[in-house]
Amino acid sequence: MKIEGQVRIPSGCAIAAVISKDGRRMSGEGIYNAMKPMHDRSNGLGGGFAGYGIYPEYKDFYALHMFFNERATRKNCEAFLKERFEIVKSEIIPTRKIPQITDEPIIWRYFVAPLNSVLLALQLDEKEFVAKTVMKINTEMDGAYVFSSGKNMGTFKAVGFPEDVGVFYKLEQYEGYSWTAHGRYPTNTPGWWGGAHPFTLLDYSVVHNGEISSYDANRRFIEMFGYKCNLQTDTEVITYIFDYLLRVKGLKLEEAANVVAAPFWSTIESMEDKKERDKLTFLRTAFSSMLITGPFSIILGFSGGLMALNDRLKLRSMVVGEKDDRVFIASEESAIRMIEPDAENIYAPTGGEPVIIRTKDGDEF
Repeated sequence: MKIEGQVRIPSGCAIAAVISKDGRRMSGEGIYNAMKPMHDRSNGLGGGFAGYGIYPEYKDFYALHMFFNERATRKNCEAFLKERFEIVKSEIIPTRKIPQITDEPIIWRYFVAPLNSVLLALQLDEKEFVAKTVMKINTEMDGAYVFSSGKNMGTFKAVGFPEDVGVFYKLEQYEGYSWTAHGRYPTNTPGWWGGAHPFTLLDYSVVHNGEISSYDANRRFIEMFGYKCNLQTDTEVITYIFDYLLRVKGLKLEEAANVVAAPFWSTIESMEDKKERDKLTFLRTAFSSMLITGPFSIILGFSGGLMALNDRLKLRSMVVGEKDDRVFIASEESAIRMIEPDAENIYAPTGGEPVIIRTKDGDEF
């Protein structure tokens, strides 16, 4: 058993992403191959991927990807789901046995639609209902964990190196217009199946390299709004912050970025544009407890796009490249070259600068 913490590499972890702005679907094989040259950024305690556009035949249903510790837990959870959802398909998620991935739980997926009668009784819109259901299962149902809950997207993660996790889940058999990836080197929290990245809620997914020194303040604030941070990693709170800012409060992506990686007060005060200065002052003041401090690079996946973001001081590496209609993001240029040897316009975004890419049919928010 590998013991987390024997060697500390604060700059560890690898992130990568690719998106087609034209919405063209790509095999998942490319994204797990991209993680190979960044192998040493991970230590085998967590790897994972999120794919968007992978379930076109079930695009109108929420895809619940779940871990169960035993068959009885799955049966009990399924009975709970039937009280709240129409289940249109239920199946084990296909995997292949490889020696690098061991101790796997029961890995299942459900394609579901909330029951209108339940939504009316609870007076909730369906996204809020699904989010509350995910929180309830993950908090109250011992041995069950929902690790993906969006429409026409899915997360695949495990304890292992990311390139092995991709093979384990047969990602070459999936096609999506956008993929994100993570190789974990946990420094403060344990390596376990639920703790691997990406972290998701609804169609938002987050992969993250770094450490959140503001975690306790962020967690205490976000939990006032019904979110529960119990997955033993600081990255979980980032997902909930974005869900709250974007879905609940209705902020635009650029505004959410200016909350999470807010400019320094000295930078805001020196701005000549009063309208922009007032806007940033409001965001820093109204959402001060959602400022994330510490070194980080983040890729946020959502239906129809990606956003990449560094901390204000750019203490974690992240590069961006392009080729035709595709945009690539990674911790290292080598990962981009693995997917596309002829990638162009390689550059490193500045600290706190959001890089936002949308598909031509992506939502504007």
